[in-house]
Amino acid sequence: MDFSECIGFANANPVTYIATIDGDQPRVRAFAMWFADETGFYYHTGTPKRIYSQLSKNPKTELCFYSPESGGAGSMMRVAGSVEFLNDTALEERLYRDRPWVKDLVKAGPREVKVAIFRVAHGEAYFWTMEYNMREGEAPRVRF
Repeated sequence: MDFSECIGFANANPVTYIATIDGDQPRVRAFAMWFADETGFYYHTGTPKRIYSQLSKNPKTELCFYSPESGGAGSMMRVAGSVEFLNDTALEERLYRDRPWVKDLVKAGPREVKVAIFRVAHGEAYFWTMEYNMREGEAPRVRF
C-alpha cells in the first residue's frame, strides 16, 4: 500500500469525519473534503467556527473516510496527523473557482469572517475493513 491509494480513496469518498479536542472534550463532525493530492488532504472553514479555534489551539486531528461499497461493514481510511493552516492567495483563488458558494458565505457573514484553508500534510493512514476487525493494530500503515 502506498500514499496514492490513500489519495484515491479520499477523493472517491470526500465526506470526512474530523475529530478535534475542545478542552478535554472530543468533538467530531462531517466535512466535505475539498481535495487530496500528494501534498495532503485539503479543507476549508470559516474563522468564526468552533473547528477553527479548536484546531488553532490543538492542531492534532484524526480524519475518517468511509466507503459503504465494500459490502458488509464497508471500509474506512483513518488518517492521524496535524493540521497546517495555509495563507496562500493562489490556493484561495482556486477555492473560489472550485466552490464559488464559499465566497458568497464569506460575503454574507460578519466583516471579520475569513476563510481558513487547512490541510493534513504529514501523518499516518491505514485502511480498516472487517478483515482487520479485532486486529486493528495489524492493519498496514502508510506514513506520509
